[in-house]
Amino acid sequence: MTLFPRQQIDLPGIAPLTSMFLFDANDRNAIDDYRPAVHDSDGLAVRNGRGEEIWRPLQNPTDLQVSSFADLNPRGFGLIQRQRNFGAYEDLESHFEKRPSLWIEPIGNWGEGVVSLIEIPTKEEIHDNVVAFWKPHDVLRAKGEYAYTYRLHWGAEKPDPPPLAKFTKTRIGAGPDNTRLFVLELIGEKLKGIDPAKVRGAVSADKGKIRNVVTQPNPESGGWRLSFQLAPEKAAAVELRSQLTLNDDPLSEVWIYRWTP
Repeated sequence: MTLFPRQQIDLPGIAPLTSMFLFDANDRNAIDDYRPAVHDSDGLAVRNGRGEEIWRPLQNPTDLQVSSFADLNPRGFGLIQRQRNFGAYEDLESHFEKRPSLWIEPIGNWGEGVVSLIEIPTKEEIHDNVVAFWKPHDVLRAKGEYAYTYRLHWGAEKPDPPPLAKFTKTRIGAGPDNTRLFVLELIGEKLKGIDPAKVRGAVSADKGKIRNVVTQPNPESGGWRLSFQLAPEKAAAVELRSQLTLNDDPLSEVWIYRWTP
């Protein structure tokens, strides 16, 4: 694709994706529905230029939310539907478990910019309320020439997954002493046969306090569970980051989340 702007474009969106997220266990937002979840995608996945694998669960916020993931020469990004069993949705008509994921694979170097994620409040599943795209650092100037090459991969997951464990479920509920309890599920071959005593859950927040981080095997899923409590301390928004490690080496991709009241 080659773009020849007639006028300056201050906010270009390269390789744009749209999807729908109404609710799941991390964000029901007072929705009264018989189904456990309703969404076409449950997360944004990013493979950045440093080789880091990022997973950002989607939300249906009460206010418009814009998130930016700064990068240099991204290796891939996409809106992914990871929950692939019927019981996750219980919908005989929509069959959200069969919705495809879409992964963008940049060919060549795209330079400096951000993977942008826009989450738009909605009360109905008929609206595509999630948008993701690559935004170059510089504006696209009038009469310039800008070339981008990329592949689109349609399927169940992103292609060429690394051996790292992946986050499959994010659950959020009330915790003790006005905290919020986060329960994260992971699966992956890298989690099998390891010493539980050496596994560490690395959890950080830009505001508030993190308490009671617990990592443990989940015999029901064959994976692991990472849980922690967030004390927001009146913060309007908290940026969270988590990863499973073994002797400071990564066992999992990086989980990133923006919590709002």
